[in-house]
Amino acid sequence: MRNLPIIIQGGMGAGVSNWQLARAVSREGQLGVVSGTALDHILVRRLQDGDPGGHMRHGLDHFPFPQMAERIWSAYYIPCGKRESESYSTLPLHRKNGPRELQELCIAANFVEVFLAREGHDNPVGINYLEKIQLPHLPSLYGAMLAGVGYVLMGAGIPIKIPGVLDVLSGHGPATYPLHVTGAHADEDTMMTFDPAEFMECDLPALARPQFLAIIASNVLAATILKRANGRVDGFVIEGPTAGGHNAPPRGKLLLDEAGDAIYGERDCVDLEKIRELGLPFWLAGGYGTPEKLREALAAGAAGIQVGTAFAYCVESGLRDDYKQTILQQIVSGEARVATSASASPTNFPFKVVQLEGTLSDDAVYAARPRICDLGFLREPYRTGDGAIDFRCSAEPLTLYVSKGGDAENTSGKRCLCNCLMATIGHPQVRNGKLVEKGMVTSGNDLTKLQRFFPPGGDLHYSARDVLRKLQNIS
Repeated sequence: MRNLPIIIQGGMGAGVSNWQLARAVSREGQLGVVSGTALDHILVRRLQDGDPGGHMRHGLDHFPFPQMAERIWSAYYIPCGKRESESYSTLPLHRKNGPRELQELCIAANFVEVFLAREGHDNPVGINYLEKIQLPHLPSLYGAMLAGVGYVLMGAGIPIKIPGVLDVLSGHGPATYPLHVTGAHADEDTMMTFDPAEFMECDLPALARPQFLAIIASNVLAATILKRANGRVDGFVIEGPTAGGHNAPPRGKLLLDEAGDAIYGERDCVDLEKIRELGLPFWLAGGYGTPEKLREALAAGAAGIQVGTAFAYCVESGLRDDYKQTILQQIVSGEARVATSASASPTNFPFKVVQLEGTLSDDAVYAARPRICDLGFLREPYRTGDGAIDFRCSAEPLTLYVSKGGDAENTSGKRCLCNCLMATIGHPQVRNGKLVEKGMVTSGNDLTKLQRFFPPGGDLHYSARDVLRKLQNIS
């Protein structure tokens, strides 16, 4: 690979690393990354909010399938936006053989996000997905590739089948992807399929195959992905346990400290010598958001670093402004705190949570929220007694989860990340005209050190350009 970025802006979902943030980073010559999580729902909610600024319309106007774009626009756009007390219209839940409506939304939404991030410059843009959220993968990847995405980054699992998918979709060929189904028998069909020919409205030339970077937390996983991948792997992002969002579980028995945070030890450190032996470029993430850590990474043989938390609080990020400003003020006062919750995420992965009153990090707010699961991105596919595939989530109503064979003990403390992360970017669902979903913010442990990026004079607003210049010691 040529012209590798020194700094990758982390993919923060849902919607925190939006097209505006990624475009700001890529314009400066580093790698801006949009989050691919829940883009179908985000597009729909932006349209129902009246498409402020007309950006979604602009992106859809450049979408290569105009009839599909018009169906989406006609179905969801609300001139001037919905009333504040009205609910957003809901979409069907993703399934193994999901409805065409959802597949079209995934294609179009991923296209629009990448297209807007790429507009106005000639530098690459990446997109980040969670392997754990498998159901939208195929149409989402195709939409991003239609827009010319330069990099696909994926973690939260073992994405050994993604390289082959990229190879096939670059030629508009039919792609398959195995769905992990708990309890499925070896001879049962768990394969998802997607054929671009069923959606194309015109002939298109072959698409550029994006670079694939696997996000990993151990050298063993890196070696495993290289050995088992069904196509070319182009590099790794090595993410440590201080990074925001989901973290890899500690190796060995899960231990908690007095605050209930997961404890990591020496076994969780990556052997960089073994990573270097693999011969591929790698970037270090989790606590590397300083000029000193950038120099340290380069000295260790890395191509650079990935930084998330510093970019999450830029003016360009999708994090809603009231949360952003409150947390920045807490940083100044020394009150900001990030916890590594072992129970918050339905994935059962440790999850970083900023302690912020009035959000779902607050136990009282969590206890007052009805257990509702109507977005379902983190649901677990499982085999029913008659061999069908159904879905369950440990954040859904307790009796419903247990009736599907779930363990009641697994529901304790589980937050509905799907709804709260949509609220965190300013699209909270409103229920019965009065119950408004609360958000929850995730950040890395570097949150408390963000003052290094603040401009002089007490202003708490800073830009992606400010972060990049300070990381590279550019005055």
